Amino acid sequence: MRKRADPPASHADAAPRATAAEHARLRAQHASERAEDYCEAIQDAIDATGVSRVVHLARRFGLSHVTVSRTIARLQREGLLETAPYKPILLTPKGRRLAEAARARHELVHAFLLQLGVDDATARIDAEGIEHHVSPATIEAFAKFLTKHRA
Repeated sequence: MRKRADPPASHADAAPRATAAEHARLRAQHASERAEDYCEAIQDAIDATGVSRVVHLARRFGLSHVTVSRTIARLQREGLLETAPYKPILLTPKGRRLAEAARARHELVHAFLLQLGVDDATARIDAEGIEHHVSPATIEAFAKFLTKHRA
């Protein structure tokens, strides 16, 4: 009897490019990304108009009222904000800290991209995504770079 040859190795059998720990980190970043964006948007609305409501967030994110309401309910369970039916959305101290940290990271990434020569419009868009996916060590490196290279 002839022995069958093993099938060719699939792409999935190839040596993994990222470890399980790296993927876990990425999943955690995605989970916190929405919370950061919402807390930052709520703080922006409060700073601009004195109040934040679901309708403001739905417009800002281009989402339905229902989608935003579900996210608001989750963030309330996580202790990031307080609200009630027909009441404005208020950030808890934990939510304010998250919003401030997200805003600071966003501004730092934006400034870093500008320093590299990226145009302002592109830097603003790219900073929105990058800010959620860089490690604290990378953020620190961006800050050191800016300190060293700012005119």
